[in-house]
Amino acid sequence: MAEQRQTSAETVLTRIGQAAMLLHGGDREEARNRFGELWAEIGESGKAFDRCTLAHYMADTQDDPGDELAWDLRALTAVEGQDTGAGECSSAARAFLPSLHLNLAADYLELQRPEAARLHLDRARDAADALGAAGYGNGIRTGIDRLERWLASGAWGSAERGE
Repeated sequence: MAEQRQTSAETVLTRIGQAAMLLHGGDREEARNRFGELWAEIGESGKAFDRCTLAHYMADTQDDPGDELAWDLRALTAVEGQDTGAGECSSAARAFLPSLHLNLAADYLELQRPEAARLHLDRARDAADALGAAGYGNGIRTGIDRLERWLASGAWGSAERGE
């Protein structure tokens, strides 16, 4: 039974990875369809790490800023609702926090809500302090700095987002 659960978990993450490859390859619609199928399977009762990962990617497939915000909020809820003693990959899911807050800040700016954007941008910066100095950590901090400048400029909706 434990082996079946492990295989099932690996299958979910593999399928998320495959859909993410479609997304990064430019096929947003097919990625969105596959993420949607997976969400229908795991939904709100799935493992927090799976829900966070899936919702985090699903947000990037959305055309409507409100829909993107809803998926980013689902991802954040999955991380924040974890019981850290529950044996799930809570530390791995929590590593998403800087990116999740950065995405939420960008979503709120897109929706012309600068106060909410500032709140999540500050949370992204605080969470990024725990990231390493290279690679992913630098990328997130660069995104935070870019979005900070965008927020300060007041040019929301017309500039490239800092993801």
